[in-house]
Amino acid sequence: MAKSRQKTVYVAMSGGVDSSVAAALLKKRGFHVIGVFMKPWQSPGVRCLWQKDREDALRVATVLDIPLLTWDFSKEYGTRVTRYMIDGYRRGITPNPDIMCNKEIKFGLFFKKAMDAGADFVATGHYARIKNSILYTAKDTNKDQTYFLWTLAKKQFSQTLFPIGDYTKPQVRILAKNFGLPVYNKKDSQGVCFVGALDMKSFLKRHIKSRSGPIIHVRGTVLGRHDGVAYYTIGQRHGMNITVGGGPYYVVGKNMRTSTLFVGEEKDLFSSTAKITGMHWNTPAQFPIVVDVKIRYRTQAQRAVLAKNGVLRFKKPQRAITPGQSAVFYRGKKILGGGIIVGRD
Repeated sequence: MAKSRQKTVYVAMSGGVDSSVAAALLKKRGFHVIGVFMKPWQSPGVRCLWQKDREDALRVATVLDIPLLTWDFSKEYGTRVTRYMIDGYRRGITPNPDIMCNKEIKFGLFFKKAMDAGADFVATGHYARIKNSILYTAKDTNKDQTYFLWTLAKKQFSQTLFPIGDYTKPQVRILAKNFGLPVYNKKDSQGVCFVGALDMKSFLKRHIKSRSGPIIHVRGTVLGRHDGVAYYTIGQRHGMNITVGGGPYYVVGKNMRTSTLFVGEEKDLFSSTAKITGMHWNTPAQFPIVVDVKIRYRTQAQRAVLAKNGVLRFKKPQRAITPGQSAVFYRGKKILGGGIIVGRD
């Protein structure tokens, strides 16, 4: 009987502990593992640690005795992710670059290039699980990253592996140490690489021209002036030039045409409905459909009814429903799909 061919998997290795353990687990399972470090875009004048991350990935690859390729996606990252983010803020919404990075880079360019090179699978260090080409939440509910993966198609799931989805973060660090990986105690990365150590407002000011305008309370009182509506997001409390007493005040709305920033109290942030567009489904949906919804990464899923026209009605009012962010639909541990929030009532 002929011996079955060893399956080849290309692993996106960022130099962090999660992707490193993913590669180690796959090597242990008998795969032919090829590591790939993807060079990101870097804003001029902003310190980014990608060179150090690549060195860490190379050290891990040496320990595992696997090759490490470097694929330069910096140009595409700039045009498909960075520009998407900046253009979104310029239009007054709050986009999610991590979701676009997964769609365009990791499961777009990387996935295609790996398949063209002869890969049977690709793998990443995401905390998520796949069963029968359907996406499910990770064992570690605190680290679960399915919120960022709702744009993926079924064919991609059939050729994607998430090796650490059945482990908790503490277990992953123990595995890294047991495998002898030099990054076992490396801190998790924070923020977006091309923003670096700067806050988001500082980054946006480099790319979006400042346009001052009034800060108006939702009940009509002028409270001050801002330095650019695009720099603020729904629910934001700090960083506003409000010169009168009272508060605390929160951003509750924006008018890009008149350059007006609307603020209010905490109660003004709550809404029971949202409008969703650009919906993508991993399983067929029959409307109206009852779903559990996350409207941002670090939130609990909330029960809602979604109509065919994209109107989402929550069982309980939700805080700071933000245009540009994703609404991801769950049923238990299964991810049904998602869409982009374009407004609220």
